[in-house]
Amino acid sequence: MSKQHGCSDNSQSAVNEASAAYRLQAGKAALIKPGYKMTEVGVIPVDWDIKHVGDFADVGSGGTPSREKPAYWGGSIPWVTTSQIDFGVITEADQFITEEGLKNSAAKLLPTGTLLMALYGQGKTRGKVGVLGIPAATNQACASIALHAGVLPEFVLHFLTSRYEAIRNSSNTGGQENLNGNIVKGTSVAFPPLPEQRAIAAALSDVDALLDGLERLIAKKRDLKHAAMQQLLTGQTRLPGFSGEWSKINVAKHAKLNARIGWQALTTEEYLKNGTHFLVTGTDFVDGRVNWATCHYVDEWRYNQDRNIQLKNCDVLLTKDGTIGKVGYVDGLPGPATLNSGVFVIRPVQEAFVPLFLFYVLASQIFDDFLAMITAGSTIVHLYQKDFVGFEFLAPDTEEQTAIAAVLSDMDAELAALEARRDKTRALKQGMIQELLTGKTRLL
Repeated sequence: MSKQHGCSDNSQSAVNEASAAYRLQAGKAALIKPGYKMTEVGVIPVDWDIKHVGDFADVGSGGTPSREKPAYWGGSIPWVTTSQIDFGVITEADQFITEEGLKNSAAKLLPTGTLLMALYGQGKTRGKVGVLGIPAATNQACASIALHAGVLPEFVLHFLTSRYEAIRNSSNTGGQENLNGNIVKGTSVAFPPLPEQRAIAAALSDVDALLDGLERLIAKKRDLKHAAMQQLLTGQTRLPGFSGEWSKINVAKHAKLNARIGWQALTTEEYLKNGTHFLVTGTDFVDGRVNWATCHYVDEWRYNQDRNIQLKNCDVLLTKDGTIGKVGYVDGLPGPATLNSGVFVIRPVQEAFVPLFLFYVLASQIFDDFLAMITAGSTIVHLYQKDFVGFEFLAPDTEEQTAIAAVLSDMDAELAALEARRDKTRALKQGMIQELLTGKTRLL
């Protein structure tokens, strides 16, 4: 029987849904602080404006000259691809095209200050933005964003960077997720008054300059360390107070290599998320040390199964399967730990060498050259104990080995401190972005 005085079931349902939606919006509005408003990019100050990229910029794309025309390539015009777009200023290109290539393709020469956005690409490339620090052309995977007069490139770059994940999520949902020109044009940007834009851009650019300086310093220190390793580990440079001849160390003769043997292999189910007995794999090596936070665990009986692979401080570790030759060193052992089947543990026989010295040898060009020799012309994906019969290197007495290892370890500690400072600065920048580009913190 139908209802005589009221709504039908369908109408009542629609009314209920509309009422619930209204209450939800009213609840959200009640939570917004005075002086702020809800927009498509979130809560922002009431004096900020929302504009779409297409309202304040001309959006275009590039092109690729024919690869079959050698005359189009190797010229003087930088040709930028998505691999150069990484949230910063683009000052160099991997490839160059000629004037003829530019004229005979969809590529266009873009001026300095043009913003670029990656429309598609491998991994996390899609949605990345950058700004040209040089005049350049681009391929078709890059959207060019030529800002109109009076729009501050630095501010727009920082804002689009802050919206990276949202931009990625706005991509097409076909067989391959891509952005396109219309999506870029429709991307929303929140604009504070121009003086505040300048202040925000300056504050974030100062942090970017600090990060850039740290990255350059870290790269310089790494180069210095590599040079020091080459000099000290080969005897080309001797530390003060040391002299005398170096003697040969043969790893097969002067070291004992152990690994989890075949019948002890672990199943996937035995890689436990919690426990008291750590399981170390090659994927847990980070900058030559074991990252205990990423390790799985095994049952105690698996740990007790083989005493030869129960880890100790000062053990040297080396991957023997998959990505072979990755080196690790055990220090700060947090508890009982063992290995999976893809890693060797290497220990000296009768104190023939200092373990930390061997670690640096294995991390150096000396061992890289040995691996290149035994893998030449093959698709080898394993290292065997027998392979080390031919691995020899010169080494000083253990006192000098200890001194050399200490110098290199100090350099590692300096690098680690700089990297920690860089990571802390990155986190600071992310916090500033959340505060400044949403108006939670006002600079003016």
